[in-house]
Amino acid sequence: MNFAPVVRTVVALVACAGAACAAAPASTPTRVIPPGVTAAGVAIGGLTAEPARARIERSFARPIEIVAEDGVRRIAPTRTGAVADVDAAVTAAFAATPQSRIAVPVTFSAARAARVVAALARRYDRAPVDARVTGADAAGPTFAPAKAGRTVDRRTMSAAIAQLLHDGTRTPLRLLTKRVPPARTVASFGPVIVISRSTNTLRLYDGRQLVRSFSVATGQAIYPTPAGLWHIVDMQRNPWWYPPTQDAWAKGLKPVPPGPSNPLGTRWMGLDAPGVGIHGTDAPASIGYSVSHGCIRMQVPDAEWLFEHVHVGTPVVIL
Repeated sequence: MNFAPVVRTVVALVACAGAACAAAPASTPTRVIPPGVTAAGVAIGGLTAEPARARIERSFARPIEIVAEDGVRRIAPTRTGAVADVDAAVTAAFAATPQSRIAVPVTFSAARAARVVAALARRYDRAPVDARVTGADAAGPTFAPAKAGRTVDRRTMSAAIAQLLHDGTRTPLRLLTKRVPPARTVASFGPVIVISRSTNTLRLYDGRQLVRSFSVATGQAIYPTPAGLWHIVDMQRNPWWYPPTQDAWAKGLKPVPPGPSNPLGTRWMGLDAPGVGIHGTDAPASIGYSVSHGCIRMQVPDAEWLFEHVHVGTPVVIL
């Protein structure tokens, strides 16, 4: 039997197989990010593209935490319109050297971030409370004390939130506020008038400090000066006097222009007690008695002096 053709066939097949093996490409290893590389603080070294991208996205989506007096407020980055360019970060990571720190490009809306801070301010701002007169006793006026307010430091909080978005960290932020002092404390309160009907006296205080005391006339029994806490709401120089048409005693009387016969003298300090005011008088002999129709009469020079030391809004306590 002739084996030569068979041998030649086998040799040919082996040669073809060798040629085919030589022509097949070698398998390409999967690309991974160099070891030790981080992106916005997230370790992505040794990862391929998709796991690295997913890890960065999860980290960026974590809420920003604001530590306030009543707990922790959590703010999703999407509320600021924040978007992270994860693809750019992954591309840069593949080209980086081992142990590199890669930044993740971030954009956000400054206007939307400001609205986030404004919402915090609406929740946590507290307006200051001014001192106010509550009444009076033998020692003078009594007060409810002033209280300082607070306001969220909007500029600093906006900058801090922007920083967390850019660097990718989520370190809790303490809510930053600023103290807002009251406009008026007891020490800086200003004029307060205290009138005693039992002694027919008017005392002017600067806060709790007595400034000056006057003898006055107050209302008679049938027309008493109303007790309570009132305020000056109207101040007039050289006022006209108009008869109170609702009162029987004034029936038939005519208005009186400024002048020496004017029942109001030269100054009028009207209260928010209807029809009642502090004023001068054309009847100086009435001072010291309870004879008026409800108003507080003063000697004309005293009323003129007081007029210059009070203002609209000055509290008047009538005991």
